[in-house]
Amino acid sequence: MDARLLIVSLNYRTPEMTLRSVRSALREMAGLNAEIVVVDNDSGDGSFELMQAELAAADWARGAPVRLIQSGRNGGFGAGNNVGIRAGWSDGSRPDYVYLLNSDAFPDPGSIGFLKRHLDTHPEAGFAGSYIHGEDGEPHVTAFRFPSIASEFEGAVRFGPVSRLLKHRAVPIGTPPTGRVDWLAGASIMMRQSVLDEIGLFDETFFLYFEETDLCLRAARAGHQTHYIRESEVTHIGSVSTGMKTWARVPGFWLDSRWHYFTKNHGRGYAVLATLAHGAGGVLWRVRRLLQGKPPADPPHFLRDLLTHDLRAMTRPVPGQSHAGGARPTPAVIGAKAE
Repeated sequence: MDARLLIVSLNYRTPEMTLRSVRSALREMAGLNAEIVVVDNDSGDGSFELMQAELAAADWARGAPVRLIQSGRNGGFGAGNNVGIRAGWSDGSRPDYVYLLNSDAFPDPGSIGFLKRHLDTHPEAGFAGSYIHGEDGEPHVTAFRFPSIASEFEGAVRFGPVSRLLKHRAVPIGTPPTGRVDWLAGASIMMRQSVLDEIGLFDETFFLYFEETDLCLRAARAGHQTHYIRESEVTHIGSVSTGMKTWARVPGFWLDSRWHYFTKNHGRGYAVLATLAHGAGGVLWRVRRLLQGKPPADPPHFLRDLLTHDLRAMTRPVPGQSHAGGARPTPAVIGAKAE
């Protein structure tokens, strides 16, 4: 039998858009041995009931391999997706591949099949992700290098000669051809279940941001590559649930996630140096901005918030690391295949 695929769609207060995404995924599942599990991430706004009613009544959902479950708590992006991954297939078995699809992402024709075929034929790849573009056709940057001390300085200083010198350390890659990258944004990414069994699921200490970076780094350290698949195209609106596009100030959970990523994966000393590098670059950029009359490029108070946050974090005791494999309550399955 063809490899089994589980598609996980995480909803947080965007029920209509989530169901639109699910309908797009169902279209692309034709010919695949696949199921969808929709996880409502404790929206608390009637999202679950709305989706439950639609899946029970809509013609397009009748007989479709779609389940709707509750997370039981809003632990963030990684925790919510972990609920869906742990749910497995409707018969209790485990899939061969898990495909994460954002609720505001819509697979273009052939996109899911491209990812699956790539993993079928490239055993060295543990993860494979799509080329993401907006509704206007403009590409989104979703392929990246791992963050480092050098990348922190390069990204903060915003100075052409420095960026050219450190071009192979900058985190954003752009839109590369099909091939290996360090990590991918989680809007459309397919993962081998066997790799997740080996390295664990998302670290639930991350509420939002850096969780995909951490997961891909753990996979790389275990010998599994992450591949960017240019042929797999997905339309993405972006930041609908998080509100990132309208942030007036960078929230604390982003700062927490950044600090946790560096300390967990490289140690506290490295995290301190990364912050100092960002601070030095940020100060140089702000001096140049004032001298040259350039517009601001960061949210208000960003550098001050970052330095203050990390200074406080430096003085706190190192907490025990959170691991994704820890036991969690099994969510109640509210609807099996919509009938």
